[in-house]
Amino acid sequence: MKKLFAYLALTSVLAFGGSALAQDKAGAAPAPEAKPAMAATAPADTAKPAAAAPAALATDATPPEAPKPKVDKGDTAWMLVATVLVILMTIPGLALFYAGMVRSKNVLSVLMQVFVCFCLIAVLWVIYGYSVAFTGGNAFFGGFSKMFLSGVNADAVAATFSKGVVIPELAFVAFQLTFAAITPALIVGAFAERVKFSAVLVFIVLWFTFAYLPIAHMVWYWDGPDAITDAKTLETVTAAGGWLWAKGALDFAGGTVVHLNAGIAGLVGAYVIGKRVGYGKESMAPHNLPLTMIGACLLWVGWFGFNAGSNLEANGTTAMAFLNTLVATASATLAWSLIESFGKGKASMLGAVSGAVAGLVAITPACGFVGTMGALVIGAVAGVVCYWGVNGLKRLLGADDSLDVFGVHGIGGATGAILTGVFAAPSLGGSGIFDYVTNKTADAYSIWDQVVIQATGCLTTLIWSGVVAFIAFKLVDLTIGLRVTEEEEREGLDVSSHGEGAYRM
Repeated sequence: MKKLFAYLALTSVLAFGGSALAQDKAGAAPAPEAKPAMAATAPADTAKPAAAAPAALATDATPPEAPKPKVDKGDTAWMLVATVLVILMTIPGLALFYAGMVRSKNVLSVLMQVFVCFCLIAVLWVIYGYSVAFTGGNAFFGGFSKMFLSGVNADAVAATFSKGVVIPELAFVAFQLTFAAITPALIVGAFAERVKFSAVLVFIVLWFTFAYLPIAHMVWYWDGPDAITDAKTLETVTAAGGWLWAKGALDFAGGTVVHLNAGIAGLVGAYVIGKRVGYGKESMAPHNLPLTMIGACLLWVGWFGFNAGSNLEANGTTAMAFLNTLVATASATLAWSLIESFGKGKASMLGAVSGAVAGLVAITPACGFVGTMGALVIGAVAGVVCYWGVNGLKRLLGADDSLDVFGVHGIGGATGAILTGVFAAPSLGGSGIFDYVTNKTADAYSIWDQVVIQATGCLTTLIWSGVVAFIAFKLVDLTIGLRVTEEEEREGLDVSSHGEGAYRM
């Protein structure tokens, strides 16, 4: 019996040792890949294979399954809060900001356009928008593999900017939904007080599909950090990324994707639709500046989710984006008020809140890349440049951009995007460019080269969005018509389009 036990023990040892030796000679088989669904700026369709189990511990031919990236509860909670903050930006923030600046007879029409626009894009986003923006396809458009959120469930994860760090993909879907929804809502301010409600909705569907989604894909789509392990995989990720992402364009939270994109579409709309009846002859002053001020404050609060949430994690970069959003906005407000007091003799409430929004817009592409002093300068420059945009430039262009969408969002977005290339430089306190091959900040940074890349992103957005907007407006005009009648416009869109008034007469 003792000999039998000894024989069995010896056999087991030989079998274990032979298996380990075979694994050691052949090279341990890699564990199955972990596949985060989304990266910080795009889906991560491929990820780095997890490290194989040590050969000495392998007991059979099938290695154990690699541990999945851990979903951090703090990151998830922050992303859900950030998403709610961006919703606050749009409804009620943007809606009230716009409503206070129109005449009293058009208050409900603007509120209705922003509110329903948000709802419309929310539906389109989960049907096809998310898939087109954030799945692989080509350099300009994504695919349809995640239409109707196919395969996106409670267990699906999205990568972030850090290797091995993920969040629930559904949280990423919801967060990006709010970006997609606020962008076309910004456009309605350019042609407020004179467009059919049905025309607004049809235009939004067309522009969202053929302008917002491609620009978002071009700027933000890539395979995620876990897909980059060496120079060869970096080439693969770059080849599969969005066109502007592959060129190295920096847009942390949407300076080009959201603000410049919406700004140029609004300007095109102002030209195509034409000026309001009585423009330049009748008073069209804001009817309720306290309402506009409340809306601006809600925008500012919600913008912390917009910018800081774009880091997709709760860490030091998130705090930097948060502080930069605060500082740049304050700086822009002071700069606008100062130059207005010199130019017009008085600093106005409308000017102060316009300056605040200009600062928010300009810091958006830069907030996670620049230092606090860089944010201070970007805000100040934006306050001055956007003041000129809604005064001098607006007169030069001759367009009736009702609520100065291009002057603030277009000019501010472009200003912020260009200055991102300057102040992202480590020599000026910026974060530089992170190298996922070496897992550290790249040693070299050329301000001029990055500014050229940023300018390329701006020019691409201006041309793409402008052309799409022009075609979309023309199609709507040829089918259902863009403008209400002169009689309906004089009566006010609240009554003529919605059958109700904002105020009891």
